[in-house]
Amino acid sequence: MPASPSTARAINDRLALRLLQQEGPLTAGRLKQLTGLSRPTVADLVERLTAAGLIEPAGESDEQRRGPNARLHRIVAERAWLAALDVRTESVSVLVSDLVGRVRAEASAPIGDDAGTGPAVEQAVTLVERAAKEAGADRLHTIGIGAPGLIDPATGELRDSTGLPAWHRRLMAGLGERFAGARISVENETNLAALAEQREGAARDRETFALLWLGLGIGAGVVLDGTLRRGVSGGAGEIGFLPVPGTTGLPSATDCGGGFHSLAGAVAVTALAAEHGVTADPAPPEQRAAALVRRAVDDGGSSAGRFLDVLADRLAVGVAAVVAVLDPGCVVLAGETGRAGGSALAARVQDRLGRLSPLATEVRTGALGGGAVLRGALLTARDRAQDELFAPAER
Repeated sequence: MPASPSTARAINDRLALRLLQQEGPLTAGRLKQLTGLSRPTVADLVERLTAAGLIEPAGESDEQRRGPNARLHRIVAERAWLAALDVRTESVSVLVSDLVGRVRAEASAPIGDDAGTGPAVEQAVTLVERAAKEAGADRLHTIGIGAPGLIDPATGELRDSTGLPAWHRRLMAGLGERFAGARISVENETNLAALAEQREGAARDRETFALLWLGLGIGAGVVLDGTLRRGVSGGAGEIGFLPVPGTTGLPSATDCGGGFHSLAGAVAVTALAAEHGVTADPAPPEQRAAALVRRAVDDGGSSAGRFLDVLADRLAVGVAAVVAVLDPGCVVLAGETGRAGGSALAARVQDRLGRLSPLATEVRTGALGGGAVLRGALLTARDRAQDELFAPAER
C-alpha cells in the first residue's frame, strides 16, 4: 500500500537528516541528487526541518551559482548533548559531544580499590559533570556507558558479578540523580568495542566477525549478519570462562581463573613476558601488558620473538574455539594489548589458527585500540538521541 502523505514526509525527513549526518552540510540541490526527491519536496522538507529546529543555514557552497540552491544546511549540533563513559575496574573515562558526534570535552580519572561505593560513584559523576561544563553543555540528553560484566536483558542494568566493584552497578542511578531527564544506557564494553570497529575500525567491510578484547580481562564481541549478538542472558562472548588446555584447573561459575582468562588476561601476559625476559616501565596491569607486547614487537630479538610466539599459541587456542562454533571468517584482536601486538601478533595467531581449524579465518588488528569502548559508547548514544529527535512529531 502507498504511504500516507504524513508517513512519506516522515520518511523523507529522516532520510535527509541521515544524509546530513553522514555527509555534513549539503545544499538543497545536493539533497535532491542524493535522495532522488523532487525539488519542491526537498524545499518543503528543508523548510519543515528548519522550523522544527533540527537544521540551520551553514553558509554557501563553493559552486559558481548563487541563490537558494547554493545555500548549505546542517544539523543543529547543539540541539542535544551526549556523554559517553568507559568504566574500568579502577578508572573511568568520559567524553562529551554534540548531536552530530563532535567531541567537545574529554576527561579521565583513576578510582582506587580503597574508594567506597558512594565516594567512587561521586568521583565518576563529578567527572562527567566537569566534562559537560567544559563542553558548554547545559544539560545532557543521552548518556552511554561501557562497562565489564553482564547486562541483564530484561532491565538493561549491570548484573551483580564477582570481582567487579560495587560502584559499577550504582553508577547508573548516580548519573540519573545528577542528570535528571537524561536517557542512560549501559552496554558490555566488548560489545561496544565490536560496534565501534564495525562502524569505524578494522571490520568496516565485514557483516560477520568476532572481536577478541585483550585487556585486563578477556572477552569477545560477536557480530553476525551485521547484528551484534548478546545471547539470552547477555553473556555471549564471555570467553574468559572458556575451559581450554594449558591452564592449571577449570573455571567456575563465579571465577574465570582456570579458563581462557588464565592464559590471555593482562596478568598472564605480564607473567609470560617475565619468563622471556621482556621488560617495560611499571604501569597498571592493563597498560603494562600492552607495553610489554609493544616492547617485544619493537625489539625484534629472539627472546621477544619467542614471547610473541607463545602468546600467539595461547590466543589461538581460544580463537579456534570461537571459530569452530561461529565460523566468523574474521577475528579482530582489539583492546590495548591487541593494538600493541599489531600485525606481528595478528599474523602469528592467524598462522597457528590455520593449523588448528579447517575454517578459513582472517585475523586483523583492531584499529581503535583501548579507545574503542568509549567510541562505541558515543556511537550508541548518538544513535539513540537521533532516533528520538529525528522521529516524526506526534499528530
